[in-house]
Amino acid sequence: MTSEGLLKQLSADIAASDPNVPLFKRLKSGIESAILRKDLRPGAVLPGERTLSEALSLSRVTVRKAMELLVEEGLVHRRHGARTEVGSRVEKSLSTLTSFSEDMSSRGLSPGCKWISKQITRPSPAEMMALGISADSQVVRMKRIRTADGIPMALETSAVPTKFIASPDLIGDSLYLTLEKLGAMPQRAIQRMRSRAASPSDAQYLNCVPGLPLLVMERRCFLADEQIVEFTESRYKGDAYDFVFELRR
Repeated sequence: MTSEGLLKQLSADIAASDPNVPLFKRLKSGIESAILRKDLRPGAVLPGERTLSEALSLSRVTVRKAMELLVEEGLVHRRHGARTEVGSRVEKSLSTLTSFSEDMSSRGLSPGCKWISKQITRPSPAEMMALGISADSQVVRMKRIRTADGIPMALETSAVPTKFIASPDLIGDSLYLTLEKLGAMPQRAIQRMRSRAASPSDAQYLNCVPGLPLLVMERRCFLADEQIVEFTESRYKGDAYDFVFELRR
């Protein structure tokens, strides 16, 4: 949707909404509806506060309060240069073992990746411990940026012993699709989560500011016979992901 089209739609939405509801909530609701209808796609830049104020005959305070609500709910986020972008929050269930590509596709987003490196190498101490292999073993180590509709969502580093994948050239955009073709599809996983601030390197890869909270997940994946097939560390943008747990008594 063009900026002009959005402004016309917001004006109509505000006029048609309950006049007893405060104007900032009515504006917030209008923008939220445009996002949910996908008139505004993830990463789309909203008109500035001054433009919204003048086009909709609202005070700057009203517009700012509406934006603050949208930011608090994760629907939009602010970037450098006072830009406000539509957010791209994704809910990730931790109760099922799914790939990044499956998660994105199930939400109507187009999964993708940008490869940073893909090589056969000796395992790091952390990989040796996680995979239960010796220092003279070899792994295929993959480092990539995971994207949804072209927007960076996570920085991922995976290691798979070469007895499961002999060459990095066998791997396309989906590691799990490759493992499935090779008869080494994981059946269960153990995951550990922690938080950390984005380093300058993380920020460069994820197109975010240094210090942004990241959700770091370490995952060990097992075959049906309990062999450990994969160790992955994923650094998710904290403003893009919600992790969902189901608890039962």
